[in-house]
Amino acid sequence: MMIKENKQQRAYRIIKSRIVEKVYVPGQRLVIDQLARELETSSIPIREAIRQLEAEGLIEYKHNIGPVVAPINESEYYENLQVLAVLEGYAVASCSQKFPAAKIMKLKEKNKQMKEALEDFDIIAFAKLNVEFHQIIYEESTNRVLIENIQNLWKRLDSIRGIGSTLYSVRVKESIKEHEEIISLLEKKADPQKIEELVRMHKLRTAEDFERRRSMKLENTSES
Repeated sequence: MMIKENKQQRAYRIIKSRIVEKVYVPGQRLVIDQLARELETSSIPIREAIRQLEAEGLIEYKHNIGPVVAPINESEYYENLQVLAVLEGYAVASCSQKFPAAKIMKLKEKNKQMKEALEDFDIIAFAKLNVEFHQIIYEESTNRVLIENIQNLWKRLDSIRGIGSTLYSVRVKESIKEHEEIISLLEKKADPQKIEELVRMHKLRTAEDFERRRSMKLENTSES
């Protein structure tokens, strides 16, 4: 059952999608009245959506200009992913032997929905489902400090906008397969060390893939 969006939610979804997909590029000015006309709404939902995106670090206000798309700090994204790999691997391993069967079913459903989102090229849905998948596996840890640090890293990753940078990579399909492997090991209550390594490498492979493509982009830019 689909939940009906209000005007602010619709504006938020559309503007965020365009930022993530790089339809709106870093530094681009967002004209509120123009967006309101385009989305056939008043300026109020647009302003509310922009405030929310500003809080997430996707938009920033510049003096005498107004809201603009925030720059992407890609090196920071890579470093955050590396740290997240270590923390999330430890968190999942620490709760792996008591991982609830009901949560296993939720993981399977999330991964299935991720496949469907990928087939539909739905970037926002895919990214949201990926966050939810990982949230399910690490939140079973009883270490509250660890969970808080992981959550802060996920928020930071979203704010520096790694989502759009990774979705178009072939790495995404590999990532879904690795999710299946993680689910399988949790279901079998496999050796925690093996689970920790798989979860850690799952994230590190994403980080390495991102860094490799970033380096290629920088090389192409310097050559042109």
